Amino acid sequence: MSATKDSQFVMEPERYELHAGPAYHFETDRRDFFKFLGAGLLVVMALKSTAAAQESGSRDRASEDNLPKDIASWLHIGENGKVTVYTGKVEVGQNIRTSLSQGVAEELHYPIDEIEMVMGDTQLTPFDMGTFGSRTTPTMNLQLRKVASAACDILIGLAAAQWQTDRAGLVAQDGKIIDPPTKRSVEYSELVKGQQLTENLPSGEPLIPATQWRIAGQSAPKVDGRAFVTGRHDYPIDQKLPGLLHGKIVRPDTFGATLASVDTSEAEKLSGVTVVHNGDFIGVAATDQALATQAAAAVHVSWKPDTQQPSNADLFEFLKKHPVRSAGTGPEDFAPYVKGSVEQALKSAHHRLQQTYTVAYIAHAPLEPRVALAQWSGDKVTVWTGTQRPFGVRGELAEAFKIPEENVRVIMLDTGSGYGGKHTGETAVEAARLARAAKRPVKVQWSREEEFTWAYFRPAGVMDITAGMSSDGAITAWEFYNYNSGGSGINTFYDIPNQRIGFHPSRSALRQGSYRGLAATANHFARESFMDELARTAKMDPLAFRLKNLKDERLRAVFQAAAEKFGWGARKTVEGQGFGMGGGFEKAGNIATCAEVRVDKQSGEVRVVRVVTAFECGAIVNPDGLRNQIEGANIMGLGGALFEYVKFQNGKILNARFSKYRVPRFSDVPAMEVVLLDRKDIPSAGAGETPIVGIAPAIGNAICDATGVRLRSMPMVPDGLKTT
Repeated sequence: MSATKDSQFVMEPERYELHAGPAYHFETDRRDFFKFLGAGLLVVMALKSTAAAQESGSRDRASEDNLPKDIASWLHIGENGKVTVYTGKVEVGQNIRTSLSQGVAEELHYPIDEIEMVMGDTQLTPFDMGTFGSRTTPTMNLQLRKVASAACDILIGLAAAQWQTDRAGLVAQDGKIIDPPTKRSVEYSELVKGQQLTENLPSGEPLIPATQWRIAGQSAPKVDGRAFVTGRHDYPIDQKLPGLLHGKIVRPDTFGATLASVDTSEAEKLSGVTVVHNGDFIGVAATDQALATQAAAAVHVSWKPDTQQPSNADLFEFLKKHPVRSAGTGPEDFAPYVKGSVEQALKSAHHRLQQTYTVAYIAHAPLEPRVALAQWSGDKVTVWTGTQRPFGVRGELAEAFKIPEENVRVIMLDTGSGYGGKHTGETAVEAARLARAAKRPVKVQWSREEEFTWAYFRPAGVMDITAGMSSDGAITAWEFYNYNSGGSGINTFYDIPNQRIGFHPSRSALRQGSYRGLAATANHFARESFMDELARTAKMDPLAFRLKNLKDERLRAVFQAAAEKFGWGARKTVEGQGFGMGGGFEKAGNIATCAEVRVDKQSGEVRVVRVVTAFECGAIVNPDGLRNQIEGANIMGLGGALFEYVKFQNGKILNARFSKYRVPRFSDVPAMEVVLLDRKDIPSAGAGETPIVGIAPAIGNAICDATGVRLRSMPMVPDGLKTT
């Protein structure tokens, strides 16, 4: 099967944010914000269809309006009755294979266990910008539902023509077209006889409303779940080919170092070893992993270090002192959003408050480190790897080897977690370099220390907030600036008449990029912690204070639902007990989280004992899957809130292993309860990212409630709570 050339969308992974950068500015009223996004659906790059699904990875980049129009690019009904669906989205543990299958099964009226999802193969699937930003449910689920609905409509037409009857009386059910008066039926596979449905999608294809869903909207079991829990499922790290070699890269001692000298002679003497030296790239390929490690150690190399390296001790000062600006522009280069007059409102405010919050760099710490297997055939290369952006990695490979993109195939296998950390293709390029030199397939598998050191990190950031209030607790002025971590989730959802909000890019001390929730985690931590500080200043209950300054009914609903389930307002029963809340709106989802903590004032130990999260993201596709996402986000967010941070100095990561980098353990997991607000009247939104933004401020506010100590830097208690 062949593929033709398409234009590649290139994303700068180290600065990617949904709304970040010098052009960041938009109206913060959420209704206007949705107008900006287009009725709540974020428009993504897609590709125009000119071929069947098996070749549809080759498309010209265009807008959402130019998604492949032919049904065959997305769906095929085989003679064996199997339905094959093609999507450029990928599976990294979020279980979209199941939720997407539910959408197809619903509209096609077909058994979900007879649907096979082909995902993230650049030769077989339509172009997709990537699996990130919680876009799969609002965009791809919707697209595949439209495809399935159109296919079902065509099948009804085929049956009507075959029986020479009025199509209006025919019914699609469980993979068959049925004529109720005569009780005759025909299976889909008999109607199509293995032929592709080459018809184009009609405009305005009617979809089944959420109130009538039978398959979507239910808690469907995970597709292929047994293979995952029994260990039969293959991941990128499991891939093998005949004649496979194992690769190892010789890396600098410190970040930013340049090659001074290299001697590869000893490594080249080892039998079964290929050594590649090209510029600053030095790598080896060998018949097994142990020999590859030995050969890499036998390369004698010296590096010239970059002496201008900050450390985590002076990180936040560094970020504020090293802005990234366009040449010749002034302080307004970043086009902050301005509404009303913050200066005048602050002058007349009854209460004024200013605080600074910070967040450290943290690692993605995926269960499966980066791995790629590459094989060349002439001037064409195929790479099996774990990535959230198969088409982006294809572009990186084409650029690295100066070959057309039709000569590159990237096959994304279900991957052991991504969290926004696997957007880039450096491992794929490394494996392909070694494979081309060795003329054999090569697999490069990063060690855990390499993953902690050479992958990119969640951006560190500084958030400065100033606000003014009237005597009754109404916020009248709001000024918010984020330095470096990003603009995602930066706008306030509270009803404030005078605002100035801006994002300031900085020169990062470490390589940084996307992370679950992007900068929304940092911005919500700062904003929701500050809201509690304002509530204390106004001598108001934190929930009552939020509701006083919040008009949006959807967000009010999740705060009230979480508070009710949590039992907000209950009296403390033990010493060191504290309650806190945090929440917000991001990527069309509304989140509110309440947390209970226990603080041992003698030892400084902080334990989160209970968490309640209320979430609303429109019509729910898979309730159990959604609960899993929320609980997973809370556990992951707990690590960044309490103890995760990257320690670095003199260009080196000092805690590049799990024995030194603290992630949540089973013993850290609190009792968790989830309240789902199913809004069948609102289009479905994604849930992979938004739930993480509420946990950190809820914990910080609970610690303050328990001890009176306000913690304004994440992680808040990496070494326990210090009260002196």
